[in-house]
Amino acid sequence: MIEVLRLGHRLGRDARISTHCGLVARAFGAGGIVYSGDRDRKMMDSVRSVTREWGGPFSVRHGSFRSTIKNFRGTKVHLTMYGLPMEKKIREIRKKRNLLVIVGGEKVPGELYEKADYNISVTSQPHSEIAALGVFLHEYLRGRPKKRFKHARLKIIPKERGKYVKANSSD
Repeated sequence: MIEVLRLGHRLGRDARISTHCGLVARAFGAGGIVYSGDRDRKMMDSVRSVTREWGGPFSVRHGSFRSTIKNFRGTKVHLTMYGLPMEKKIREIRKKRNLLVIVGGEKVPGELYEKADYNISVTSQPHSEIAALGVFLHEYLRGRPKKRFKHARLKIIPKERGKYVKANSSD
């Protein structure tokens, strides 16, 4: 099971970033996202709407980052540009089955670096938490994200050119 913790959501500023963290987490096979900071029902509804249309399961909830980290039973991986290079630790992390992948916002509390089991850098340069999450999950899952989602109303039929989306009649 993979869950994502998005730190420090700010109303009016982070809706798109947090929504995209949720969409990337879902598309790559996480079971849910918890976000801390300001409560944002519109952002939560947006991710839930995608899950209704394109399938799940995937949960979205608001919570305290401290209690989420404290109560999580598994391995806590903090994605930060200051951490150890991902390529040096990914094999070790792949052995872990229960992951909380933590992605920051503007200000990451210093205590998080101590509470995480791993502080991992996708690249030791400033970058997007969305990109870091996508790259990390891709590597953790060896490029094989979840392919099938239950109860999807819509399904993409892959094509070399153009778009084909059909109503899904079966799970």
